[in-house]
Amino acid sequence: MKVALLIALAVFALLFVCFWAWSVQRSAAGKQSAQPVKFTFFEVFIGFITNFFDTLGVGSFATTSSIFKLKNVIEDELIPGTLNVGHCLPTIVEAFIFVSIIQVDGTTLIAMIIASILGAWLGAGVVSKWPRRTIQVCLGSALLVAAGLMFLSQTKLLPGGGEALGLTGTKLWFAIIGNFVFGALMTLGIGLFAPCMILVSLLGMNPRAAFPIMMGSCAFLMPVGSMRFIQTGRYSLRASIALFCGGIPGVLLAAFVVKSLPLEVVRWLVICVVIYTSIMLIRSAIVERRREKNESASS
Repeated sequence: MKVALLIALAVFALLFVCFWAWSVQRSAAGKQSAQPVKFTFFEVFIGFITNFFDTLGVGSFATTSSIFKLKNVIEDELIPGTLNVGHCLPTIVEAFIFVSIIQVDGTTLIAMIIASILGAWLGAGVVSKWPRRTIQVCLGSALLVAAGLMFLSQTKLLPGGGEALGLTGTKLWFAIIGNFVFGALMTLGIGLFAPCMILVSLLGMNPRAAFPIMMGSCAFLMPVGSMRFIQTGRYSLRASIALFCGGIPGVLLAAFVVKSLPLEVVRWLVICVVIYTSIMLIRSAIVERRREKNESASS
């Protein structure tokens, strides 16, 4: 079953790469003077460092969203799509590694992955059509939720999990429904790692078994969700390529060289930065709303 899953993952990765390349080529052909995609070393470094810590369990979506907003790398409305497209291939590499080396019940793994794919397909179709201000408010709110989950995990206010490597019956259905919701939220820019790890721990699974589940879920759902963003053009090609170029080396370094770090301080720093970023996103939406009202009143 594990071999079949890895083959399916390779097929998903190949289809995603082909679709992305075809879409970029088609878009360039429609322009009279297509310009080469140029990205900075800093943008590549964002991909490297966020995927490095992602492989160690910190997560990449909240950290990347924060850096993008704080450094004004791309427009706010392009953040969800860019996260999904740019982090897609590094996450697939993570999934290959962790699905191969960590033991988990096959039925639980596949059921939760399928649920996350369906959630991502539904979520991306909705989010890719939202206006800028809606994305600012929802992404800011989602980041606050992510920060809250990180805080609960850091302070040990949630159960630390059990020893089970799989789920059955009602617990399995809870996990399936939860991962469906998490898959939909992934397309909004809230990472799946923290909520998925908390969910399986609450259901009595070994937290270590969460790694192939959450990375496998992301690896399958991100190509599906990313295709919807690519179709609508609601992502930054430049930033996505930079995340991909820096992300895969970051994953390989963390998985095979570093393997583990004392991440307590890093997680607390991430919580603080994510809270600040969420406030800034919501504030931007409020300021733009007021500006529009003033312009309407003056005209």
